[in-house]
Amino acid sequence: MRAEICTLREAIAHLVHDGDTVVAEGFTHLIPHAAGHEIIRQGRRDLTLVKMTPDIICDQIIGMGLVQRLRFSWGGNPGVGSLHRFRDAVEHGWPNPIALSERSHADMASAYVAGASRLPFGVLRGYRGTDLPAHNPEIRTLRCPFTGEELAAVTAIRADVALIHAQRADRRGNVQLWGIVGVHKEAVLCADRAIVTVEEIVEDLEPMPDQCILPNWVVSAVCEVPSGAHPSYALGYYERDNRFYTQWDAIARDREAFRAWMQRHVLSTADFAGYLRSVAAAGHGSMARVG
Repeated sequence: MRAEICTLREAIAHLVHDGDTVVAEGFTHLIPHAAGHEIIRQGRRDLTLVKMTPDIICDQIIGMGLVQRLRFSWGGNPGVGSLHRFRDAVEHGWPNPIALSERSHADMASAYVAGASRLPFGVLRGYRGTDLPAHNPEIRTLRCPFTGEELAAVTAIRADVALIHAQRADRRGNVQLWGIVGVHKEAVLCADRAIVTVEEIVEDLEPMPDQCILPNWVVSAVCEVPSGAHPSYALGYYERDNRFYTQWDAIARDREAFRAWMQRHVLSTADFAGYLRSVAAAGHGSMARVG
């Protein structure tokens, strides 16, 4: 497999299908908002969504009725409060009920490493003194064959498709990211297909401190989408749009307000560039670019 450079619309159309397990990673940084919006535009259904820390883009995908199951460790609007569309789906089944597979953060990290290594489960010291394993059949215990220590075993994360955002890619499809990279690498390696949106495509990748390089043979598609992580940040390109996160709280509280907002800014725009123009014109967020 070698990465194809294409539009995001083409990548989602060819690589994401109804019923897929979709990993969408990014920990405060490089969150794949543009890719999530294109899934919404194309109306994919019955998805199993996997994200360590579901935030606004997951709130939007869930609120549009595309998700039937969520595997996660923590969900919220960072620094603001609840994800109201996520909460409405869990508490009231609107717009549809979703099944939950709740984990610890360490569990998710171990499960990603196991999936990336093509192992059936991950192992960690965790869950002692908690009752979460009693409510989740995918959390078990085993004894170490060498020491006899009791450990937690968790099902590996294996996905149909991974969505991540990164700073750069070259024209051969090699991807470069730096800063807080979270589990981007593991997300790509645990998936059968991977779509990477990037701030820019360049001729050659300039080395950066603390960089991570994803070679083109582990990536299915590379799509140039400037500001594709907004309202999260991309180190070296733009800052986190804190104003947008605050504004989202009021938008998402009301079902009709949410639907109208999504119709105006996502469904009625052709792509993420159109979305950014639309929200800027409406006064949402700060849209501050740097670098």
